[in-house]
Amino acid sequence: MKIEVGIGHRTMAAEVPEANLLAVLRPNKVEHDLTGEAEVRRALQNPIASPPLRYIVKAGEKIAVISSDITRPMPTYKVMPAVLDELYAAGVRPEDITLVLALGSHRGHTEEERRHLAGERAFAEIRCIDSDPDDCIHMGQTRRGTPVDITRAVAEADRRICLGNIEYHYFAGYSGGAKAIMPGVSTRAAIQCNHSMMVRPEACAGRLEGNPIREDIEEAAALCGVDFILNVVLDEHKEIIKAVAGDVTAAHREGCAFLDTLYAVKIPRRADIVIVSQGGAPKDLNIYQTQKALDNAKHAVRDDGIVILVGSCAEGFGEKTFESWMREAEKPSDLTERIARDFKLGGHKAAAIAMVLERADIYLVSDLPDDTVKSIFMQPFADVQSALDAAFAALGKDAEVIIMPYGGSTLPREA
Repeated sequence: MKIEVGIGHRTMAAEVPEANLLAVLRPNKVEHDLTGEAEVRRALQNPIASPPLRYIVKAGEKIAVISSDITRPMPTYKVMPAVLDELYAAGVRPEDITLVLALGSHRGHTEEERRHLAGERAFAEIRCIDSDPDDCIHMGQTRRGTPVDITRAVAEADRRICLGNIEYHYFAGYSGGAKAIMPGVSTRAAIQCNHSMMVRPEACAGRLEGNPIREDIEEAAALCGVDFILNVVLDEHKEIIKAVAGDVTAAHREGCAFLDTLYAVKIPRRADIVIVSQGGAPKDLNIYQTQKALDNAKHAVRDDGIVILVGSCAEGFGEKTFESWMREAEKPSDLTERIARDFKLGGHKAAAIAMVLERADIYLVSDLPDDTVKSIFMQPFADVQSALDAAFAALGKDAEVIIMPYGGSTLPREA
């Protein structure tokens, strides 16, 4: 069977003997009527546990619209026209609206990237800026001790509207909802405090209730104040097939429930070999982001199996602390031991990779130099077919294979 997976802005193919193929984890078939902007407008007209946006905001108020940065597939440019129309219908002036692209701990954008993310209309009509972690206002502290330090443009706004896409997150349960605030527009110290709870077993993909990180995120957002959210769920082609709008928690929960019907995929058992891709750009821009697909793949591979991780990683590691931790470690266990005694944001991704390496080998198909890949305890390959051939050579010709073409979104669950 010929399979194709995305890498950067291209695809790679490989042939898997049908007798060896255990499963191809594609999204489940779900019924939906509207897509794209039409679905967004439907959601805005039918908000969940909230009045429509146009009845919340008022003329003269300063409005902050918070959305995702370049590392996320959130199609802000598809959503903003409907949001702007709703705000203008309430009498809000363009000069009173700021689109804040939430960087979290990521790099800033170029002007061209901001224009692409915002879309031509929003970029021309309103102010579009990056969040600034060095210019924040303290708005309180959560019960778990996380400081709620929020970028000034958001903290000083009269109204805050959070945009985002919902997908599985390996320790916050799901993306979307209040994550636009924490970690989106928070300080590095605040993010580090929140993310330090990732080592707890309750902090895992697909879990909301009892997840300490998600609960802390939502408490931080409550202290900051969120007036309205608009979240979307994307299919494997990055098309909007579901939108939810309204209350920051209630609307988010409905979006998560829909995501489960789409991307929680049953597997009969764990495989010897898992081929996993983030699905291509922009999700595989660097190792830091590509790790998300790896973390989902760990639920599909048996102990002592092989994960073939496919991602361009054209921008390298993607985060300085993460890179230094990966380069400084002599063996994977150094990373898990280090995170236990000295939690550092960035280092947490290195530890997450190490936890997979302690259970399985990782073959990395990327655009990185071979020496770089070897230095981080993975085996480099130029293409998926050569990696698969090597995996069969290592585990035997009868090894079973699971394919995850959209690994960052698909969560395997054993039947």
